[in-house]
Order: sequence, then C-alpha cells, then structure tokens
Amino acid sequence: MHYFLNFTITLFFLFHNIHPLAPGRTGDTKPKYYVVSKVVDGDTFRVNDGTEKGMRVRLIGVDAPESRNTGRKKIGYFGKQSKEYLQKLLTGKKVRLEFDVGKTDRYGRTLAYVYLQDGTFVNASLIKQGYAMVMTVPPNVKFADLFTKLQQEARRGNKGLWGKH
Repeated sequence: MHYFLNFTITLFFLFHNIHPLAPGRTGDTKPKYYVVSKVVDGDTFRVNDGTEKGMRVRLIGVDAPESRNTGRKKIGYFGKQSKEYLQKLLTGKKVRLEFDVGKTDRYGRTLAYVYLQDGTFVNASLIKQGYAMVMTVPPNVKFADLFTKLQQEARRGNKGLWGKH
C-alpha cells in the first residue's frame, strides 16, 4: 500500500508537470534578502544579518580599484568612482546572495554573487560598466566566462576604467 501511494503521488506530479518543491509549493523556502548597510569599497559591502556590525560581503569574480589609502595599498585609478557606483546601486537596497564553491575568503568575508530584487546581477554590472575588472580565484569560477566577455565589451566601449578620462 505504501509503495502504491508513493507511486501514485509521483505520477500525479509528473502528469501535471509539477515538482513538489517548485516555487510557491509547501516546503519551499523563499530567497533570503539582506538590506545593505554600508559600502566599503567597489567590491565589498556590509549587510544587516542580525549581528552588531553586519556581514561583510566580497563580490566574487570582480576586483575594483582601491577607494582609500590603507596600510599597504594606495587609492587606485577610478577607485572612488567604483565605490560611488556601488553605493548608488546598493545603499539601502535589499540583495540576495548566491554562493559558489568557497563561501569565505582569508579575511573572513562572505564571498557571493549578488542580485538586487529587480534581478540586477551586481557583479556583472560592475564589470559591464567598467567599474571593476575580472578577478577569477578558483574554485569560484561559475561566471568567469561571462565576466571575461563583459570586460572585453567594456574595454571596446571605453567604459569606466577603460575610458579616456
């Protein structure tokens, strides 16, 4: 009887082309969104996650120029513009984080592909508009080909970093 019931339920889902955990189905979880609380620079920001300082998020696959002088690093060409672009894109907005193979870097930052609620792929947008360069660090290579293509287009279009300023 148990086998027959499972078989019948499976046939029902197959016949109606419904996955039992498809979006909107019982048991499915909605994507989690975090409010961006602070942009640190052109590739790093913080989100409210319930902790005192918030979670530090580092965008996977991109490297934006430094926007401020630190101990070893100096402000990079187009660094302030990169940070300003990310601030306009993210400040006060809700983002969804998607992970690759490695979840954190050596500094304890959460590594993520980031999406706005309207579907904007933040990592790709930075590269496409010339505010960051491709930085592929295995094993996180899910979008390496896309990012390389977007960077080539930005260079050909003289966008951002690649423009004549």
